[in-house]
Amino acid sequence: MSKQEFRQAMSKFATGITVVTSEFNGDIHGMTVNAFMSVSLEPQLITISLDQKTNFYQNADKIKRFGVSILREEQKEVSMIFAKQIEKDFNDFTKLDDIPVINNALTTLACTVVNSVEAGDHLLLIAEVDDIKLDEGNPILYYNSNYREIRED
Repeated sequence: MSKQEFRQAMSKFATGITVVTSEFNGDIHGMTVNAFMSVSLEPQLITISLDQKTNFYQNADKIKRFGVSILREEQKEVSMIFAKQIEKDFNDFTKLDDIPVINNALTTLACTVVNSVEAGDHLLLIAEVDDIKLDEGNPILYYNSNYREIRED
């Protein structure tokens, strides 16, 4: 199988969209991540996957804490900004447990890295969730390499 076939097969798994944020080198950095999952309830752990081509991967040794913002359907542009699909400044952050997160996201998490694992061309960051803020709304979805919304008939 080719890389393209593998990518196409994985695009058939619908995911939510998150923006992962952290402060390092004196600035807030963020990236769109759809490779995000819960790992454990006790302790409360999540995992994100970082591509080796990303700024986060290259600075992983500096990232001790990070935020995860699960985006709502109205935040497609936010996802595109942090995925570098559109060029636009973004400064609509708030803090959760002193970690920058996206303002008005569906849910935000403040996390502390507890382990990292090299996995092919990615780095998995395993983190304990320190704080959560829940909100109401619908998530933005990513399926078949396109943004989608939940439709209730």
